[in-house]
Amino acid sequence: MVIVETPFQGAWLVDLEKKTDFRGFFGRVYCYNEFKEIRVDERIAQINSSYSYKKGTLRGLHYQSEPYGEIKMVRCIQGAIFDVIIDLRPGSKTYCQWYGVELSASNRTLLIVPKGCANGYQTLMDDTEMIYFVTEFYSPENERGIRWNDPLFNVKWPISNPTISDKDKSFPDFKP
Repeated sequence: MVIVETPFQGAWLVDLEKKTDFRGFFGRVYCYNEFKEIRVDERIAQINSSYSYKKGTLRGLHYQSEPYGEIKMVRCIQGAIFDVIIDLRPGSKTYCQWYGVELSASNRTLLIVPKGCANGYQTLMDDTEMIYFVTEFYSPENERGIRWNDPLFNVKWPISNPTISDKDKSFPDFKP
C-alpha cells in the first residue's frame, strides 16, 4: 500500500501497491499494522455498500456525533465519485474547510475520513457503487448532516443540480 497524507490531519489516501503478472495484479487495500502506524487502528464495526443509478447523485454530507464518532474508509468499486470531507473538529487547523478528491473503480484509491469530519460524495458516472468500512455502529440518534450547499463551506461540486434525497436537502445551516 502507498499511504499519502491529505491536507486534513488524520485523513489519508491509500493506493494499491500492485504486484502484477500475466494474470493481473494483487494489492492490499487494508493492513492493520500499517494503518496502526497512522493511528487508524480501531475495529471495523460495519461494512456498507451504496449504489447510485445516475450521474450527479449526491449523498451526504453525513457524520455521527460522539460517542458514536467514526472513522470511514471509502472506496469506489464501480464508476466514479467526487468525495468531500468537511472538517468539524474545533481547534483543527482545517476547521470548517473542505477537501475533495476523485475516487473511481479505475484509480482504486481508498479515502480515510477521520472522526469529527462530515463526508459526502457526488457520482460522476451512471451506475456507481461504493463500499465503505466504518469503525462504529450506526446510531440513528447520533446521525448528523450538513446540507450539500451550505454557504459556510461553499463546496465546489462538479455537477450542478444534483439528484439528492429530501433528507439530505433539509439539513440546516451549520453553526460553528
